[in-house]
Amino acid sequence: METPNFYYHILQSLFTHIHFYDILLALLGFFLFSCIHERLTNKGPMLWPIIGMVPTFVLHFNEIHEWNTKALEKSEGSYRIRGVFGGFAGIMIADPIKVEYILKTKFKNFPKGEYYRERFRELLGNGIFNSDDDEWKEQRRIATSEMHTTRFVQYSLTTMQSLVHDKLLKACYFYVIEKQVKSSREHAMDLQELLLRFTFDNVCVAAFGVDPGCLALDLPEIPFAKAFEEATEYSLFRFLVPPFIWKTMRFLNIGKERKLKHAVKTVHEFAETTVKNRKADLNKPAKLVHDDPSDLLSRLIKMDHPKNSQGILNTNFSDKFLKDFCISFILAGRDTSSVALVWFFWLLHEHPSVERKILHEIREILAQRGTNDESGEIVFRAEELDKMVYLQAALSESLRLYPSVPIDFKQAREDDVLPDGMSIQKGHRVLYHVYAVGRIKSIWGEDCLEFKPERWLNNGQFVSENQFKYLVFNAGPRLCVGKKFAYTQMKMVAASILLRYKVKVVEGQVITPKVTTTLYMKHGLLVTFQPR
Repeated sequence: METPNFYYHILQSLFTHIHFYDILLALLGFFLFSCIHERLTNKGPMLWPIIGMVPTFVLHFNEIHEWNTKALEKSEGSYRIRGVFGGFAGIMIADPIKVEYILKTKFKNFPKGEYYRERFRELLGNGIFNSDDDEWKEQRRIATSEMHTTRFVQYSLTTMQSLVHDKLLKACYFYVIEKQVKSSREHAMDLQELLLRFTFDNVCVAAFGVDPGCLALDLPEIPFAKAFEEATEYSLFRFLVPPFIWKTMRFLNIGKERKLKHAVKTVHEFAETTVKNRKADLNKPAKLVHDDPSDLLSRLIKMDHPKNSQGILNTNFSDKFLKDFCISFILAGRDTSSVALVWFFWLLHEHPSVERKILHEIREILAQRGTNDESGEIVFRAEELDKMVYLQAALSESLRLYPSVPIDFKQAREDDVLPDGMSIQKGHRVLYHVYAVGRIKSIWGEDCLEFKPERWLNNGQFVSENQFKYLVFNAGPRLCVGKKFAYTQMKMVAASILLRYKVKVVEGQVITPKVTTTLYMKHGLLVTFQPR
């Protein structure tokens, strides 16, 4: 009978004859086998053993959207993704059929998910863009009912007209025309910065009834606006690094997590104070209230909750709910429209024939007024904006090529199978690449890379596209409730500026997207304004 020492000597003899290079050779063999197997079974980019897609991602980081578009087209609209040690596993898609399955057909199985909500929890709380299921459904119902009322639509239009006419156009004149006259040379300004300030003021007025004053002539630094921008940026940082890194930084209160904490504190203090003050104003006796505010916050406070016998509002919405709701509204409206407009003006500079057609349409509409209004006094009306179908086509075409949110994702609640038979495991992510969907030939045709507003028109009328093919405003049950608001805002700004100025892009700039969840121009857009 063999003793334990017998087995010990057998193992000792075995390992004595195994050399280091044998181990390396075995590991190399395993690595090559894994690579070959991966190439035979995966039609997408290479998923390396252990390190996943990290090398490919790093190699193409500065051109990630263009590279991913080609990869998705080559892989027929979908491929598997994986991070280090199998982390962040899932599927990348750019196929309208699969997108519809995720965003509509199996909507309940593909929520935002804990991965997304955890990263935005400090900033957004349980707001509409950071919630799922019944919590999301109730906020969606409230947002839809309030934003589509005649009263809010009229209020938002009036405030928009005022901000464009009294602030945006004056800022253009003061910082460009006046400085140019004084210095006898063209004075360039960053159009992206200017429009970000405009949309921030506009959405705060619509959401809170408060104008932060970002668009004042001296372009001041506003603590709330700066903190909101920083809080968004630092929250997005969490998507770029493994969880153990940002969670450790949060625990130790260092680096970007420390800055995020301070920025969120400033944002929340502003929002909480605004909610408190708005409630106090609405609880004043009627004779002390000079107007009946129609901003979203006031509408929510007063929504179906009349005052009791003591004249105090009976509201079921907590202060935290109101704060989270309005912060989410600002997040949705601040960057998307401004970024879209920056790409739009750049495309007009590259395609002067489109600009001429837009101007022709605007002037024809104004001619119907039957008056000789000076362009400086013209404030566009809602019905005039509605008639600007070619302008809407041009904006839609710009958004197709440069969507404000280039990529989004959901998280599988349970195991599932996509329409083409590709499986997705519970907890894995499904990323839908909005940028790629708008640039694939099989979806938009051979001319998909051309800026061609005419593709949106039929006999002079604007024709909407299938929402799962045109994902700019999301799709399915989470289709953007502010779509009408966004188009009105973009058309108001574009028409008002184009009527008065030729926007000239300064030559020699590097025009490229910034790699983040919003498609900013990485270096901004320097322009000069030439009066018409």
